[in-house]
Amino acid sequence: MKILRYSSLALAALTFSACQDVNEQVPQGGALTDEQVKETNSALPTRTEAAFSAMFTMMGEPNGCLHNSSGRPDDYGFVMMALSNDLEASDAWIADNGYNWFSTCGEWSSRNPDYANPYIRYIAPYKQIRLANDVISNYPADTQNEKELNRIAQARAVRAFDYMSLAPSFQFNYVDHLEAPCVPIVTEKGVEADNNPRATVKEVYELIMSDLNYACKILENYKPTNKNEISGAVAYGLRARANLAMEKWAEAAADAQKAIDLSGVKPASIADVSKPTFCNISEKNWLWGYDMTEDMAKKFAYATCDAWICSFSGDGYSAATGCCVHINKLLYDLINPSDVRKGWWLNKNGKSPLTNTVSWKNEDGVSFTGDALVKLAITNVKVAFDAYTNVKFGCQAGVGTTTNCSDWPLMRVEEMYLIVAEGLAKSGDENTAKQVLSNFITTYRDPAYNIAVQLGKRNLADEIWLQRRIELWGEGFGMSDIMRLKKNIVRFHSEKDPYPDAFRFNVAYGDPYMLLRFPTTETDNNHGIKNNEGGQQPTPGQNKELLDGVTD
Repeated sequence: MKILRYSSLALAALTFSACQDVNEQVPQGGALTDEQVKETNSALPTRTEAAFSAMFTMMGEPNGCLHNSSGRPDDYGFVMMALSNDLEASDAWIADNGYNWFSTCGEWSSRNPDYANPYIRYIAPYKQIRLANDVISNYPADTQNEKELNRIAQARAVRAFDYMSLAPSFQFNYVDHLEAPCVPIVTEKGVEADNNPRATVKEVYELIMSDLNYACKILENYKPTNKNEISGAVAYGLRARANLAMEKWAEAAADAQKAIDLSGVKPASIADVSKPTFCNISEKNWLWGYDMTEDMAKKFAYATCDAWICSFSGDGYSAATGCCVHINKLLYDLINPSDVRKGWWLNKNGKSPLTNTVSWKNEDGVSFTGDALVKLAITNVKVAFDAYTNVKFGCQAGVGTTTNCSDWPLMRVEEMYLIVAEGLAKSGDENTAKQVLSNFITTYRDPAYNIAVQLGKRNLADEIWLQRRIELWGEGFGMSDIMRLKKNIVRFHSEKDPYPDAFRFNVAYGDPYMLLRFPTTETDNNHGIKNNEGGQQPTPGQNKELLDGVTD
């Protein structure tokens, strides 16, 4: 097993000059001119279809952003972005050891514009935007061809997804920051690459909504054969997310309900999630996902979700080096014992009923399950799991796999139910919102759930956020929810809380250091950008007194 050890010295050396091809990358969607695109199309008629396919295959491609020949285990596009966003928030952590390539997120040194982690999170969306723009520009603007309209609509939906991925990292919430600078906009019309200033938050969301309105209209009745493409349900689901960010509550609820109705999909049942899962795009509750193939995984097995967020890979950082992703005890303690999701993580004694549903073979072919699996140690393959390790995510190829070909959920129908509840609650229909939330939880997660009891502890809005934090844990919503809801980041209340010392700090909403910085290569090449600034890297133990309305 080839495990690359991480160190603070190595991190300090990871400036962009150290990555041989980084300066050849063009963030902002590429610099192909219209003439170059047309010439390429003339020479290669299949280029448009290739760009369309690549929009989806690049989303979790191992080493797809830096193309560094030595390989980086943290370079795998949007899947890596999801993990980074959660590790920067309140509810997920990886041990602070010499193998944790994501310690930049835990300690928030990810605000350094010369580090690779924030660069990957900036370049990945713009690489996909470039492909989307290629697809859009390669068809006639006035086309009436059904296939061409479909391709354009999917590309515009993908582009909207990209800008929604970028916006919460570079500026605070929508309503209070309409005229604040967000990120540069690049469309199929092209830009002046060396002088493309940051668009305002309002302008970015105007583009997002324009793209999604088009996609919803064209794709409404479209159901692709592979869920890695954008269906009508996904288009409405993306617009529901955008409306949620814009605090258009009734519209968000309506779009989420439309996504549910168009999909015809029901949430995963209690039985479905009573074992490690969330790893196969064919799962009935997925609306959209990243479809990892075995060939893609072989490109670099360590830059995959299996290697990091799944605790059951036989060839990854998670199990082999003690870099499994853990839940914050503050959140875990709020999950009802009768809730099936309590078993998605090991408890303080290292136990979960989910470990009884799978087995792991050691070097001699002997199978271990339950407590024995938790304690199993295999040199260079698995260490014993500790408390609060996640067992939510399974391996598509099976426990102990070395294939690392698990898929990744980009949108599940459960999220839509939670958006319906939040949208109704915040648009004035609290009674229906309570019913939607209660029906979802009691039917699919916890039959003993009593919303009246829960609302004796917190208000309805925070109860819905709690359920989002539990249900969508590890799927990338941590920081974006904090930014749109204007919440503090609360990782600990006391030094006894099991959180790595270096990452044990709280951050007040509005701290300028919450905003990512634009990579040095971008500011060097695009002179129109004024970077985010202010604040300072958090220090261990700071802001112990902060609360978030949920884990208080």
